[in-house]
Amino acid sequence: MSLAAYCVICCRRIGTSTPPPKSNTYWKDIRSLFLTYEVLALKKSLTLDTQVVEREKMKSYIYLHTVSLDKRENHDTLGAADVEDHECAVWLLLRRSRSDDGRARLQAVQDMSEARRWHDYQYRTIAQACDLRTLIGLARSKESDLRFFLPPPPLPPLKEDSSLEEELRYLLASLPQTELDECIQYFTSLALSESSQSLAAQKGGLWCFGGNGLPYAESFGEVPSATVEIFCLEALVKHSEIPTHCDKIEANGGLQLLQRLHQLHEDSPKIQRNIMRIIGNMALNEHLHSTIVRSGWVSILAKAMKSPYIMEASHAARTLANLDRETVQEKYQDGVYVLHPQCRTSQPIKADVLFIHGLMGAAFKTWRQQDSDQVLTEKVSGDETRYTTCWPKTWLAGDCPALRIISVEYDTSLSDWRARCPMERKSIAFRSNELLRKLRAAGIGDRPLIWVSHSMGGLLVKKMLLEASQKPEMSTIINNTRGVIFYSVPHHGTHLADYSVNVRYLLFPSLEVKELSKDSPALKVLQDDFLEFAKDRNFQVLSFVETLPTSIGSMIKLHVVPVESADLGIGDLIPVDVNHLNICKPKEKDAFLYQRTLQFIRETLAKDLEN
Repeated sequence: MSLAAYCVICCRRIGTSTPPPKSNTYWKDIRSLFLTYEVLALKKSLTLDTQVVEREKMKSYIYLHTVSLDKRENHDTLGAADVEDHECAVWLLLRRSRSDDGRARLQAVQDMSEARRWHDYQYRTIAQACDLRTLIGLARSKESDLRFFLPPPPLPPLKEDSSLEEELRYLLASLPQTELDECIQYFTSLALSESSQSLAAQKGGLWCFGGNGLPYAESFGEVPSATVEIFCLEALVKHSEIPTHCDKIEANGGLQLLQRLHQLHEDSPKIQRNIMRIIGNMALNEHLHSTIVRSGWVSILAKAMKSPYIMEASHAARTLANLDRETVQEKYQDGVYVLHPQCRTSQPIKADVLFIHGLMGAAFKTWRQQDSDQVLTEKVSGDETRYTTCWPKTWLAGDCPALRIISVEYDTSLSDWRARCPMERKSIAFRSNELLRKLRAAGIGDRPLIWVSHSMGGLLVKKMLLEASQKPEMSTIINNTRGVIFYSVPHHGTHLADYSVNVRYLLFPSLEVKELSKDSPALKVLQDDFLEFAKDRNFQVLSFVETLPTSIGSMIKLHVVPVESADLGIGDLIPVDVNHLNICKPKEKDAFLYQRTLQFIRETLAKDLEN
């Protein structure tokens, strides 16, 4: 009986009854009628739709195919088409991602990353329920949907009457200041002493030998501006290379502070890179992994991995590789970047190719495509099909997918006056030991290897190989080295240091430049020792040399590395009609420079790539 019909009957009963007595019985009946109406109306409003309840229950169930037990044991892969009508895929994959079987875990993460027909809440379910290993694995999977990653948690407010600049200073001042090398002390004192009103008086803009070809300084009176944040970050980069200092950074809220800075300076690549370097260094310490993940950095890194800008993606890839202890055994220290593969892959990696830049060079820009008038006038940033900012990542990785491609970055300077750290006096011998340690930690020597070097980077390669030959723990590097490519390497010195008398271009030449001079005894010893060593080991060698002079400023043109200086004494020596800066920058993929390099790599590693 409906509610309305019930009310009508009750009203009729009251209306046809005998006249009410003088008592309150009549009004009691009226109140009872309306009370009954309210109760029945409330009951109806609380009635649940059972179909909705059943649908919600279905989402929490795990549905399995009815197969025999022996077949079920081998049925590890569950496709999206099999479970679209039910919601078992999410929970089944989550369960497998926590399996004790490593292969099952990896397959579950791969299946998650390849999901394409899930609803938004299904991605969010995994984002909330997955463990640390699964989240990192998804971040390192090329096809992963960004909905797998929850937004970072809300950042704590800044202290009362405190600015971001002051918070950075507090963090830096809280770190140990004793037993530091001179450069860490220098960067720390600089950051703590400078303010936004008193910026750095470091000069800049000198010509980059072997690097990016920046214009020389028009006047020593011109001082480039810099923010306090950059000074603090450069100091924190140095501190983060020390494990105990990483613990202090984390304990004092550094992860959240760096995240706030990252959000505030999205349009500053330099600040973003330094922040990523710090997080990447902290990720070298496995006991900090859970804290890094909980602070929300994985979602930031996953987004950066999909960036069209190679440098941004490579910094994120380094950090995630250091976090991924399930599929990555190597550790990538500051300045060591994997260009390929940056994501988890089923492609077997059979050999390594290692790129070492020269004086004032960089891990990415040294190896960019040669600039053209079209590139300079058009905005093609992010479009690697038209112009690549790093041809080893864009071209070589596509032509040789079975290679692991690594590029190294280290600080150098033309002049002691221009040095980023005035106390830093690093010889080629010092740098070779430093880089050898980092490269061995990255697994260099575990596979067949080819070295590719430009300018002073070639001298470093020679010194590293000689040093490794004297150390038993580095013997695998020697045993697995198959060949070396030299781009305009001054084996017999260069006249660059001679121009230091002209203070407009070079003032107080740095130790690196002095070591490149024609009369350098150390350079002659290095050349003689390496030539004998390379002949004995039967290394394959390919050398290129420039034939055109390089403009230094607007007044001087210098043939930086003459043909006779680039002649190692073994292997092929190929002159190319380019200057010193462009000798390692092919104009296009079909250019002779790249194609001859590719041919050498394929021929030298032919047996290793076939196995």
